[in-house]
Amino acid sequence: MSETAAISAPDLTLRPPRSPRCRLGGFVTLPRMLDKGRATIIGRNGEFRYNAPFDQHIINFLGFDPNALLDELASGKGDSEILDWLKINSEFQPSQWEIDQWSDYMIRRTPDSDSDTLMFFFRRVRMFSKTREDIKTWMDLIDLDDFVSFGGHA
Repeated sequence: MSETAAISAPDLTLRPPRSPRCRLGGFVTLPRMLDKGRATIIGRNGEFRYNAPFDQHIINFLGFDPNALLDELASGKGDSEILDWLKINSEFQPSQWEIDQWSDYMIRRTPDSDSDTLMFFFRRVRMFSKTREDIKTWMDLIDLDDFVSFGGHA
């Protein structure tokens, strides 16, 4: 990683990164990944991990090197500059309708139908709430986890 410039980074020991539903350039999950990357650079990522399994969805959709992205974040680039960098440095350049379709799918994405994944999902939901019946998607679960982890009651 290049030498760290003065960057604006969230302190993820005090609050969660942006919701995976937030969009940048139409891409869901990207703002959250950028928050985790910037916080990792300054050592304030708490329990959040950059280049985590959920981040792989945007990495694979665009085909970019997450370590190279981390270098760009360390240089102090803002969200719009990172979006420009991705347009140049990603293997895939989806059209806006493809981005919209992918993001809509990601928002609606539910656990796979295999029993291990379903059990993992429902155990995680139950860990945060015994009464919530509205948690159906991976993004629902991530938002619930963030909410409860930072003092909310489900």
